[in-house]
Amino acid sequence: MSESPPGKAGAEFQVKIASTGAVYDVPADKSIVEVLWANGFDIDTSCESGLCATCMTRYVEGDPDHQDMVLDEDERAEYLCVCCSRSRTPLLVLDL
Repeated sequence: MSESPPGKAGAEFQVKIASTGAVYDVPADKSIVEVLWANGFDIDTSCESGLCATCMTRYVEGDPDHQDMVLDEDERAEYLCVCCSRSRTPLLVLDL
């Protein structure tokens, strides 16, 4: 049995953009960053697997399911890596 790539496994949820109020669906087979790219956001990535923190993004509401290997506990209280993280709550609000 093969494993799903990081950031693409789990339930569907939504991300909301704090600055505009726009809400986007994140399906189980897409990462947050893929959804953001598809909607015109310019988010830099490097590894796309949670190893570099290039895509580290502040969140302001919700409970991220951190799947990265680089953020420490303090950083996780404010940021997530949108290339691989999911959400434990139905809505995750990003500071974008």
